[in-house]
Amino acid sequence: MTHASLDGPSEYRTLAATHQHEVEISRSRFLALLSPAATEEDARACVATARRGHPQARHHCTAFVLGPRRDVRRTSDDGEPSGTAGAPMLDALLAAEVSDVVAVVVRHFGGVLLGTGGLARAYRGAVADALAGAPLVLRRRRTLLRVTLDYADAAAVTALAERAGWGVSARYGVDVELDLAVPPDAAGASVTRIAATTAGRGRATPSGTAWVDQPWPDHPQDETHHTRAPGTA
Repeated sequence: MTHASLDGPSEYRTLAATHQHEVEISRSRFLALLSPAATEEDARACVATARRGHPQARHHCTAFVLGPRRDVRRTSDDGEPSGTAGAPMLDALLAAEVSDVVAVVVRHFGGVLLGTGGLARAYRGAVADALAGAPLVLRRRRTLLRVTLDYADAAAVTALAERAGWGVSARYGVDVELDLAVPPDAAGASVTRIAATTAGRGRATPSGTAWVDQPWPDHPQDETHHTRAPGTA
């Protein structure tokens, strides 16, 4: 789990995994590639990967939005008329209220000019349609509690965490050190529950905050529940 700032929103939507969607409009193929990205460096690496994967495409237009506040926003029209690709793609990301997402739309030109309005609709629609089928998660800020336990108590507290829906990570040695990610408004009660579960042997203490990913209702999900979060605050 990666520590998170206490400033800004306490939750936001993001991608659980990469996703793609293709549409054909007037013989041009628009392939929308969506990827999770925690930093600008990550986002630009995704763009570079898309370019390498589709070297024959005429355009590789991009948009990405990063951070809990969605305050890092970048676009590129990559040779399309100004404002017809990157900005509409960004509009689709913002309308879906997602962040830490990079979109690349790869266009294979079919020989028919779409005009500026047609291009804007095509690029925005490709990203919007991709997002509609993408696996999303809800990234929530959580309070971290740390507790060191013997193996038996660690197993009991891990079971408690699973029932309560807390995030949990463990480091194993002579004893087990657990980091538990709990709702901020339930931190005090969680400390009490841990103590009760271990007959007072487990004394959990706050150790910061972290982002934890949980399934987003009514959207496709991948097989993995994510507890990894974007960069250190």
